[in-house]
Amino acid sequence: MDDHQIIEDFKNPTTRNKAFNVLLERYQQRIYWHIRKILIDHDDTDDVVQEVFIKVFKNLDGFREASQLYTWIYRIATNEALTFLKKRQRKQAWSIDDVNHDLENKLTSGSYIDGDEIQVKLQKAILTLPEKQKLVFNMKYFDDMKYEEISEIIGTSVGGLKANYHLAVKKIEEYLAQD
Repeated sequence: MDDHQIIEDFKNPTTRNKAFNVLLERYQQRIYWHIRKILIDHDDTDDVVQEVFIKVFKNLDGFREASQLYTWIYRIATNEALTFLKKRQRKQAWSIDDVNHDLENKLTSGSYIDGDEIQVKLQKAILTLPEKQKLVFNMKYFDDMKYEEISEIIGTSVGGLKANYHLAVKKIEEYLAQD
């Protein structure tokens, strides 16, 4: 079943649940890992993923198919993850540095990475990036998304995204070269 068929079946009350289950099966894991790279913490990620798919369910009837379904879902996921971080920052009266420090602590104390020391260092390097560079790097490097797709998700020009990605790579290389 392609995305267009999922949307059509979702609009039909008799096939709505089946279509949504297909959508979940297709996109839930990808969305989970996209959000997990932003939030680091598994429990926080689960909460936000749930919110994302509640929003998708509530708004899928109005989806106009001007963009691809997964870019629309990624946009919702990105916005929900960033909103979650901003709420935490306001609630805790933290600076963005405090939020990044908290994420780094979760990174090193949690089960986010089972791999070697270089993976942990890479994730720490990513946490030092400004928000937009972090998003662009994660979507391009880990999700292997095209610049055009990322542009639809975060609303930045392709040229701006390429510049952000290039700067992110340079900063990560510099961070990894330390020690």
